[in-house]
Amino acid sequence: QVRLVESGGGLVQPGGSLRLSCVVSGIVFPMYEMAWYRQAPGKQRELVAVITSAGDTNYGDFVKGRFIISRDNTKKTVYLQMNSLQSEDTAVYFCSTRVGVAYFWGQGTQVTVSS
Repeated sequence: QVRLVESGGGLVQPGGSLRLSCVVSGIVFPMYEMAWYRQAPGKQRELVAVITSAGDTNYGDFVKGRFIISRDNTKKTVYLQMNSLQSEDTAVYFCSTRVGVAYFWGQGTQVTVSS
């Protein structure tokens, strides 16, 4: 059974930082690409960042160098370091992976950027 559990969200002031974590079980973690998505109220879910099994990364255009995705294969964990947070970054953040044709999602972690 594939399971993804996010943590690390919370309330942060504009300009602040947060690090999200996602612990994965049920797959051979090093073999799979991992991604972070986010969904703000009233908006569609959008891709934030992706990291391949080889460690190559790609980001949504809105990231603009502020976020870093990384993975620790020994801990079966993917991270999202978010810096220079803005109010527009307020959303529920989800980690995700694809196994064959099936997508798996965590429950999400809320990130709120507000003064």
